[in-house]
Amino acid sequence: MAPGRDRRTGFSRRRQYGVFLGYVLAVAGVIVGAGLLVMSRFDPPAFAALRMGVAGMTTPVSSGLASVGDAIASVPRAIGTYLFVHDENAVLRAERDRSRALLMRARTIAYDNRRLRRLLDLRDRDDSVVVSARLVSSTASSGRRFALLNAGRWQGVFPGMPVRGPDGLIGRIVETGPNAARVLLLSDPESIVPVRRTRDGLPAIAAGRGDGMVDIRSVDTTNVRFNAGDVFVSSGTGGLYAPGIPVARIIATGADSVPARTFAHPDTLDFAIVSKAFMPVPPPRVETAAP
Repeated sequence: MAPGRDRRTGFSRRRQYGVFLGYVLAVAGVIVGAGLLVMSRFDPPAFAALRMGVAGMTTPVSSGLASVGDAIASVPRAIGTYLFVHDENAVLRAERDRSRALLMRARTIAYDNRRLRRLLDLRDRDDSVVVSARLVSSTASSGRRFALLNAGRWQGVFPGMPVRGPDGLIGRIVETGPNAARVLLLSDPESIVPVRRTRDGLPAIAAGRGDGMVDIRSVDTTNVRFNAGDVFVSSGTGGLYAPGIPVARIIATGADSVPARTFAHPDTLDFAIVSKAFMPVPPPRVETAAP
């Protein structure tokens, strides 16, 4: 016969104390609840003060538990955000590279358009223009400095004609063929151009150095002071180059002879203008009356 179930606590003091404590807490909870109910009914201010006191004691604990919960919940969110941001950064980097390539292409096109627009404007304003042609090549690594133009005698190009670009003087024609011409650049050692300083009209000579630059030398004077940044243009002396064409800018302060950088760089130009040789107007003849 199966033994009956004994619901008594037996002789275990721990179980007896546990059951007793449970009863005490239950009775205390009922008494406290009844007291709070009576207080909230007959003395609301005291109940509100008690409630705020209890809330003040439990708020730090609730805040700490909420912070711990937020920290635990933020871990998967941070992981997801990192993965999303990583992928988004990769997409943005690829878009930036594409935009940079398009920007560089747009800048190149804009620069070419500005340069060609200046060239066309110069051709329209200058009545001495013979032809606009392409600079096919130029020597940039040898002691002599020449460029090849894809226009020759068939287009009306002959030796002695000056060649210029949108930024300034390039050189002059020294040899011509049916449809090609050879240009002696300003930086060639055999090139000499009469120039004048723009701020005071000081005459000088721009002589090629053979290294891509020119020397500005004084004419018939000594101890002439040149300052860095001085601009020189063609003077028209000699009847070849028209006056006022930008030639070079001095890069170092000095006296009598200083290096200068030309405004036109043939290795960066595509098109150039060939003009007629400038012939200065002869001075008026003075007729003396017969005695």
